[in-house]
Amino acid sequence: MREDTGERRTPERRHLFDDPRNVQWVIRALAAACLLVLAADFLVDRDADHPWESLFAFYALYGFVACVLLVLIAKALRKILMRPEDYYDD
Repeated sequence: MREDTGERRTPERRHLFDDPRNVQWVIRALAAACLLVLAADFLVDRDADHPWESLFAFYALYGFVACVLLVLIAKALRKILMRPEDYYDD
């Protein structure tokens, strides 16, 4: 008689992004959206409080630099806050 271990065997499910074509499609869609928003910068007349805000693609560059800085700060904080792998073991 077979012993039931409680584990259910299911066929391996494929995720949406397991197919490289889907990944490429998402990357291209995001790039197209970014280009559309960047092109809209020509059409929008902004009331800038500071002179650098009126530069072309200022907000896109500001957002990109802020995101890169967040990643770099997180990597530095990881070294400070990370616990050893067996921290919770007996």
